[in-house]
Amino acid sequence: MKNIVNEKRINKIITFLKSLKIKSKRFSEIIRTQNIPAIQNFNQALIHSSDSKTTNYEKLEFFGDAVLRLAASNFIEKKYPQMSVGERSELRAQIVSDEWLIKLGKKISIEKLIIKGPKALGDESSKDTVIGEATEALIGALYKCFDSIQEVNLWLDDFWEEDSEIFLKAPYKFKAKTVLQEWCQSKGLDLPIYKIIEVTKKNGDPKRFSCDIFIEGLKESSAFGKSHKQAETNAARVLIEKFITIGKI
Repeated sequence: MKNIVNEKRINKIITFLKSLKIKSKRFSEIIRTQNIPAIQNFNQALIHSSDSKTTNYEKLEFFGDAVLRLAASNFIEKKYPQMSVGERSELRAQIVSDEWLIKLGKKISIEKLIIKGPKALGDESSKDTVIGEATEALIGALYKCFDSIQEVNLWLDDFWEEDSEIFLKAPYKFKAKTVLQEWCQSKGLDLPIYKIIEVTKKNGDPKRFSCDIFIEGLKESSAFGKSHKQAETNAARVLIEKFITIGKI
């Protein structure tokens, strides 16, 4: 059974948990005593379904999704009490996004702890997705240790403090397609047309796809990306920045 964790694995998980630097006496006690039920919980959060169909991170990931949104709402309430509900929803969407989870997972080097089956090990295209999912499962496991979001906020608030300020200073960088669409509508123009070309077949290549944006038949910007979505977002961001520079926005 995957829930029977050997000593080597326990030591790896303990070292990893220490590296999170969560300032909580309860969390420190789990590390100090090497609490086995808690360790098993964290271990499960780090097992991909390709390794085990019965014991993997999927249920904790599902649980972590709700915990993450609640903890983020708690952070926004404390940090930005005057913010409107619409503004809160917009900010929360950024600080609980898949992209944000992947970024966090990479910061804490979670990939080193994830156990995968042979097929997933060789799948470079799913690497970032697995990192994001395991990170969300880790958040779910942390909540389950205490039935409380306290430790989740103690861990994540510092990340959110920095990332929310970055977003609020230049929100268009994170929702460029929406900003561009709204600008076109405000000017009575047709919606922008995105034309994608696959330049290479190489997974993960940052220039795999090229995107041109046309407005009213005129090509306004171009950019690359490793996916359709990223290429479109990058091209929209380039165009918004161009419009800001020349005073159109």
